[in-house]
Amino acid sequence: MTTWAIGDIQGCALSFDALLEAIAFDPAADRLWLAGDLVNRGPDSLGVLRRVMALGDRAVVVLGNHDLHLLAIVAGVRPPLEGDTFEEILAAPDLDRIVDWLRHQALLHYEEAIDTAMVHAGLPPGWSLVECQVRAGEVTDALAGTGWRDALQSLYGNEPSIWSTGLDPADRRRFTINALTRMRFVDAAGRLDFRYNGPPGSQPRELSPWYEMCNVGNVHVVFGHWASLGLTHLPRFTCMDTGCVWGRSLTALPVDPLGKPVAVECREEALP
Repeated sequence: MTTWAIGDIQGCALSFDALLEAIAFDPAADRLWLAGDLVNRGPDSLGVLRRVMALGDRAVVVLGNHDLHLLAIVAGVRPPLEGDTFEEILAAPDLDRIVDWLRHQALLHYEEAIDTAMVHAGLPPGWSLVECQVRAGEVTDALAGTGWRDALQSLYGNEPSIWSTGLDPADRRRFTINALTRMRFVDAAGRLDFRYNGPPGSQPRELSPWYEMCNVGNVHVVFGHWASLGLTHLPRFTCMDTGCVWGRSLTALPVDPLGKPVAVECREEALP
């Protein structure tokens, strides 16, 4: 059995199919870890969701910012934005089933046996792994509950940009969402900064990539979200977003047992 981690698919169903073929994925024996942003901007988000849902427990998914954006649109919390490609999903006869499945996915996945965690964007400075699990679980519980539409009302906004134990529950959840699904750079105090999305080195000197400030010990953290960073191997961190929706490639990394990545060139024609 091999467990493969895959970065942001973002509606690129043809590329996803090609990658599964390239790694000879066998759902009877293998597993997928999908690092969020299954949907949006690519041409077939509905196809991606249906493929992943059909895999059942052979696929582990963490939510990304685009996945949450879809839930917020369905909940009436946010309007669609220019460039969104949710039309087919919103018109699908199985929309309710898709939304119910999506809102039950976690923000963070960790497997002790291989000491590896997966998150969409990153883990905030100052939090231990246990704290990350607890805070992520608060958001997961809110989205999985019957009041999920109301919970989404308070999850959007850039503030608070820094963690404090005195935050109220809504602010705690908002910070957690922003850190785990949107973060790239932070300052020396651990404050989240959303102005810069280029590769490390393009940011002002007072900012650092989040992983340089991460405090989760020797855990191997697999993440996506950062297409300008691309496939990056660091001693404890691996970025898996290789920019498929921007016409580059989609990449899978065997995390159990750990091995070499496999990539396919983007197969989609209609891209942003």
